[in-house]
Amino acid sequence: MNVKLRVLSAGALFFLGQAAFAQKTKKDTTSKETRIEEVVVLGYSKTATKAKSTAASTTISSETLENRPNSTFLNSIQGTAPGLSVNSNSGSPGSGKIDILIRGLGSLNASADPLYVIDGLSTSATQFRNLNPNDIESLSILRDAQATSIYGNRGANGVIVINTKTGKFNSGLRLSYDALTSFSTYPKTDYNMANGTQFMQIIHNYDDTLISQDEVNANTTNTDWSKEFMRTGISQQHNLAIQAGGENVSLYSSLGYLNNEGVIKGTDFQRFTFRNNITGQSKNKKFTYAAMLNVAYSKRHQLDEEENSGISANSVQNVLFGTLLSDPSLGPYPFNNGKEMYAAVGGASSGVRPWVLYDNLIGGVQNKYEETTINGNFKTSYKLTDYLTVGNRTGIDYRMSDRSFARSPLGYLSNAVAVPTGAAFGGSETLNNIKDFNFNTVTNVTYNQQFGEHDITVGVYMDYMKSHYITKQQTQNGLDPLLWKLGAGTGYIPFSSDTPSFYAPSINASKISGGTLAYFATVDYDYAGKYGVSGVVRRDASYRFSGENKWETFWSVGGRWNIDKEAFMGDTKFRMLKLRASYGTQGNQNLGSAVNNQNPMFLFPNYYIDIINATAAGTGGYQNTYGYLYRLGNPYLQWEKQAMANVGLDFNYNGVIEGTFDVYRKLTSNLFNGTTVSAGVGSSTFYTVNGNNGEMENKGIEASLKGNIIRKQDFRLSVFANAGYNKNKIKSLPNESLVDDNVNAIGGPAYQWQLYHYVGVNPETGEMQFLDKNGNITEAPTANDRVLTGKSIYAKVNGGFGFDVDYKGFFANALFSFQAGGWQYDNLHAWTMDPSYAAAGLNVSADLLNAWTPENTGSDVPSVTALNTGTDGSSDRFLYKTDFVRLKNVSLGYSFTKNQLQNLPIRSLKLFVQAENLYTWTKWKGYDPEPVAQYSLGVYPNPKTISVGVNVEF
Repeated sequence: MNVKLRVLSAGALFFLGQAAFAQKTKKDTTSKETRIEEVVVLGYSKTATKAKSTAASTTISSETLENRPNSTFLNSIQGTAPGLSVNSNSGSPGSGKIDILIRGLGSLNASADPLYVIDGLSTSATQFRNLNPNDIESLSILRDAQATSIYGNRGANGVIVINTKTGKFNSGLRLSYDALTSFSTYPKTDYNMANGTQFMQIIHNYDDTLISQDEVNANTTNTDWSKEFMRTGISQQHNLAIQAGGENVSLYSSLGYLNNEGVIKGTDFQRFTFRNNITGQSKNKKFTYAAMLNVAYSKRHQLDEEENSGISANSVQNVLFGTLLSDPSLGPYPFNNGKEMYAAVGGASSGVRPWVLYDNLIGGVQNKYEETTINGNFKTSYKLTDYLTVGNRTGIDYRMSDRSFARSPLGYLSNAVAVPTGAAFGGSETLNNIKDFNFNTVTNVTYNQQFGEHDITVGVYMDYMKSHYITKQQTQNGLDPLLWKLGAGTGYIPFSSDTPSFYAPSINASKISGGTLAYFATVDYDYAGKYGVSGVVRRDASYRFSGENKWETFWSVGGRWNIDKEAFMGDTKFRMLKLRASYGTQGNQNLGSAVNNQNPMFLFPNYYIDIINATAAGTGGYQNTYGYLYRLGNPYLQWEKQAMANVGLDFNYNGVIEGTFDVYRKLTSNLFNGTTVSAGVGSSTFYTVNGNNGEMENKGIEASLKGNIIRKQDFRLSVFANAGYNKNKIKSLPNESLVDDNVNAIGGPAYQWQLYHYVGVNPETGEMQFLDKNGNITEAPTANDRVLTGKSIYAKVNGGFGFDVDYKGFFANALFSFQAGGWQYDNLHAWTMDPSYAAAGLNVSADLLNAWTPENTGSDVPSVTALNTGTDGSSDRFLYKTDFVRLKNVSLGYSFTKNQLQNLPIRSLKLFVQAENLYTWTKWKGYDPEPVAQYSLGVYPNPKTISVGVNVEF
């Protein structure tokens, strides 16, 4: 019987179409169908069948995550669930710069990240580079208040519940090995960049005193800098797993290794993981337990820009500019190191920017990040009576990271800084160590009993979390190139009072402790499988707030009507037709938006306290008084709060067509914002106090649909699609600021563009033309001519679609992802269309060769000598849609049958080839429309990856 079954950690089996179809014998002409209900995994290890769930949730199985060339599972879930937006802002291997939104942007200034729950315990992490995706059994995306209010202070932005794999009782011993080899390449752009001769011609056209026509004609150098800075990244991953199960004990244990080369030279990621999950039960099955441990170590070499957004527009430090903006008339880097380069060119780096960037890439700037994580938890449950169960789950989440960053003493930048000052030794090294420890324990008492057709479950819980954070950092200025090695602590030049401006070290440290405490109760009632009501009330406390604001209450209530169970539905083929509705509240205690590698639990821990600064005079305080009030605290600071209403419909018609529809409204109040105070308090930087004000609304529609078109024993075909539409609107703000190009305006979406309109080229003069605020054409717009466009950086529509097909052992599946409605300013394109940048040594687009001239008056490219060049910076000339449809993943392969393997000592064998980000349909001209940002500078492109793999089970 060739039936594909999946196993959820809750122990329920279900087929992809939520039903398994089996025949008793091959001669049986009556196809008997055995329905095995899908299990929905909810909060705090609660589960419910799909039919009895009142929540809006989507479960993603392990098959979506396994055997993908991604260092984190977050990159693999794009396009898999309605209402889920996944945008990778960096293709650097092991990067944590990934934006995850559930049902739109939930906050303007506080964290908008969802809460992640691993094996029943909450984590404050926002990146998961050290979690092996092959160890994940299932993911549940919880979207509405009925599903998320149980998490109270942390559930405002949705919840992602992760269950890792466990062994199965009475399953015997199974050994599996997976291997994957991948080849990654960088995507192309549509900027039409100039070659060496074209570049020189554009400079000549712009200013013929800089380069003569004879010099242009004599050029023979056309360097392709993309080949100098980029490569085909070769990666491999190996996973070895053991599963075993006796009558009362089961085991899942795995080892994983990943080595991932980046498409930009000098970037890579390595990871080692070990997981050991043990589950057990007493003979009478009243006592159950689970012990889960994951240990991982990773290291990555990354670009400076990955951690330092301050260099995103720096053309001699941001290596990401090297491929496009490098002068193609300049030959490749000819030196052994930057010290040699400085001896040859001195401080005149503007004419040799590509050499500076290349020197940074090959060792002039070094950046290594290492992370060790230990995640462990122990779960117990004891059934006191047939109706009463007590349980506890306690665990730790420990992370230690070390970042070693240096400007090498042999690098160009360090010599360019040191030599002019007279310092004999250049270079600097910064070592940063962070320890992040979280302890979480959840205790519960659950009562469940049936009275005829009535079924009621009541749970009472206590959730306690304690967190500790320690960071230490030291910086050494002055490195001996003969002795220094990154992170080794060698080659440091000692400080001398004779030269106090040289070699001065610095050191700093910080320590934060925080925690949360919550008591809550849940109730679930079902009558005859037709009607159900669920509710939760939760009382939360957080260390972030003081006094009476420390505690807050959150709640939700949901109901369902299983229409298919009604008598009047008896003759229909609906296996499920369920209407559900919910309303509830959640909170957001994470007042800061965590960037790469940060834990939001520790951001802004003391904003309710007045902070006294004990630094030298002149650094702040009233009249620059030494030690005076530095920052005014706000004892009235509170949580951000959300209220969400949801109405949904789930259906399954004869196992052929199934899907969900949801409509929701989410209102965020008490937005975390600055409130203006007297300018007499503190320096000019501190005219505001952090407080709560303003409202923001998200309204949307979500839908998912799946069709099991062919369901024969040797041929199965299914297609699926999901989409979510979200409309974001700022309802109120106390201090609306409209001074920038991208603003938060009342009545419009968050991060809305405010620009004046570009209308084209004046055919008579070649100057750029715009519309002023009154709609009149002007060639000299001002900031006052900008208008609100209604266009936001956030896409309104996200989703995915695809198919799965199996035919006599051959299989093929594809996942397409898409987004629409977002807008980003492509200032990288703006740079390539500015001829003055060519004169400054930066490569530009060959489209400038078609610029307006008195002989070419019909051109849509302004004159290279236009007087108003640069005034388009606050216009919509380079504002582009970030819409795309992407072939996110496609795989082809063959699974050998048992008959084919009967003479081999293996149970199963699968060979396959797959591609990630294979092709993207978009009008975006740059590398990648996926990153969510205001501007396109400093983006490490997400690569295209082709992989070949094998899965073997013994």
